[in-house]
Amino acid sequence: MPKQDAAPKWQDLALGCATLEPGSSKYQKTGDWRSSRPVWNFDQCVKCGVCTVFCPEGCLSIDAKGYPQVDLDYCKGCAICVTECWTGCISMEEEKD
Repeated sequence: MPKQDAAPKWQDLALGCATLEPGSSKYQKTGDWRSSRPVWNFDQCVKCGVCTVFCPEGCLSIDAKGYPQVDLDYCKGCAICVTECWTGCISMEEEKD
């Protein structure tokens, strides 16, 4: 069997579209990766904020009326907010072109 070379170290990888400096992630709009987006039924929402706590991208915030709002520039459509919402007021809607 031929000897396999060791995997390259991360420092040796070619640079691509990477976030390299602190605070530069705001320039990397990642929302265009998603195929579906979260949608809230505000008649059912109790304004608990649980969805904002569990969002791994930090793209959920609370508006002036206390309801969650999503920054679609950064939401990747992971649906963790849907899973964690105990009221069931969030659903995923397929993205349209």
